[in-house]
Amino acid sequence: MLFIRFAVALAVTMALVPLCRSLAFRVGCVAKPKADRWHRRPTALFGGVAIAGSLLALSVGFGLIDQIPVLIVAVTLIFIVGLVDDIISLKPSTKLVAQIGAASLLLYFGYRLEWTGSLLLDSMITIVWIVGVTNAFNLLDNMDGLCAGIGLIAGAGLLAALLGGAPTSAEAQFLALLLGALAGFLVYNFHPASIFMGDSGSLVIGLSLAAVSIARVDPSGTPRLLTAMAAPVLVLLIPIFDTALVTTMRLLAGRSPSQGGRDHSSHRLVAIGLSERWAVTVLWTLAAAGAGIGVWMQRPSGGLPVLAAAVFILAIAVFATYLAHVRVYDEADDALVRSGRITPFLTDFMYKRRVAQVLLDLCLVPLAYYAAYRLRFEGQQWGSNFPRLLDSIPVVIGLQMVTLFIVGAYRSVWRYFGLMDSVVFAKAVLLGTALIVIALVFLYRFESYSRGVFVIYAALLMLMLTGSRASFRLIQEFVQRRQPGNRLVIYGAGDGGALAIREVLNDQTTRYSMLGFVDDDADKMRTRVQGYPVLGGYETLVALLTAGAVDTVAISMRAVSLAKKRELEELCADNNVALLRFRFTVERLVSAS
Repeated sequence: MLFIRFAVALAVTMALVPLCRSLAFRVGCVAKPKADRWHRRPTALFGGVAIAGSLLALSVGFGLIDQIPVLIVAVTLIFIVGLVDDIISLKPSTKLVAQIGAASLLLYFGYRLEWTGSLLLDSMITIVWIVGVTNAFNLLDNMDGLCAGIGLIAGAGLLAALLGGAPTSAEAQFLALLLGALAGFLVYNFHPASIFMGDSGSLVIGLSLAAVSIARVDPSGTPRLLTAMAAPVLVLLIPIFDTALVTTMRLLAGRSPSQGGRDHSSHRLVAIGLSERWAVTVLWTLAAAGAGIGVWMQRPSGGLPVLAAAVFILAIAVFATYLAHVRVYDEADDALVRSGRITPFLTDFMYKRRVAQVLLDLCLVPLAYYAAYRLRFEGQQWGSNFPRLLDSIPVVIGLQMVTLFIVGAYRSVWRYFGLMDSVVFAKAVLLGTALIVIALVFLYRFESYSRGVFVIYAALLMLMLTGSRASFRLIQEFVQRRQPGNRLVIYGAGDGGALAIREVLNDQTTRYSMLGFVDDDADKMRTRVQGYPVLGGYETLVALLTAGAVDTVAISMRAVSLAKKRELEELCADNNVALLRFRFTVERLVSAS
């Protein structure tokens, strides 16, 4: 039944989109290129009409109007607001009032989160949730295929959760229709898009998913879909993540959060070298991971989903920290920060990497300890040992954080994390674990505590600490390997080559695409240096030059004969290839007596 509804909505939307596109051009409702917009040509804006038109018409046709009338009315109202905004451009405050009105309507008729147990507080949180998710999808509509794709993934996650509890409910049927409409629109919205959904589409998607994520799954209202706090947040994490990142960074840059701009997570991914399609694919992948974990948390699977959710959220936080460092504002925007429009305290707090590291470790330490208990004990053993976990976790956090500070774990820079930094963390973890055990012996005589827990804890914490610190460097190298640029080969795969590759790839004036190394040493053939292959010897370099497969050659070897150097200069000149030479020397300024 659900597949039929999905297929019908898919077919209807695919038929409607070309008609809506023609209508948009006829009435002049198009998105024109602007400095703060991403597209480069006028594009039709009535994609949301096709999405909402097929969704609402088929909801009535399949009889859902009799089962979920409030949801359909709320979606209709928000569609009208979005359509008016597409045509005459409403003020942000006007759209916000309309969203609050739609959220209040849903709340009045029983759409309510149950996170705190307080009806009043839960009512306010519900309003914030619905309005926040609706706006999140509205802001997410900033690159071809992004909003529709994320909506499709998040909706599939919500539908999967419904299939476990109420597979034939009206909400499940409504979601199937929405997914079909999004899939039909996405056919025309892949890069390069021939039509945009506009606010009439993004607002409908956001409100629909926000409402379904807290909808009743039966008339009694006892069980609800995704009533736990973490599950709906995970399913809809990427829109929330993008909104939080954009809002925070705009405030720090002295911009209004409602002001448009090319500073979303997708734009930042493009700024570091990814193509539009790759940027959208990365966000789709993260959305799918979040939705999968969110659905997993609805199943009785012990503590593993909780651990997966915690690790995923921390990974997203590290990812957001990396994206926040990507430069997307011009010099005038940066001047706003320096001029004092933002309080010095807030600016210093957000940009102090040591504060970020401490806060990250404050999450990693208890997570590693909780995971150690979960891995060590199962079933009844977990329940009987849980009090020991609660009693000891303050000791673990306090001693381990102090040890990390004393050993010097917060003196490293994420971007340059290396092997010696790992040694520092190993010392901190071993010393911290030893002090924790000694403290528990003194406090509780170590009764009923498991030695295995602390062995697992030390291993997990070491893995989390090094992994989180190395993440910046891994992301940077991943991006550098895939970004387009001058095709580069380094002649010399020794220590000089390892240093040269860092210098070249960090060059801000020219973008390079590293092909690999060449070296005359036969023992280095078919090996890898800094993750890049040694392609062959000097003959291989000559073949690459004559075939036009290289744009730049960098010499990193100290001992290069004058004859070979001149030959290489002539080859590069004949084939219009740039030739660089790296010299690594130590200059003595003062001699010891």
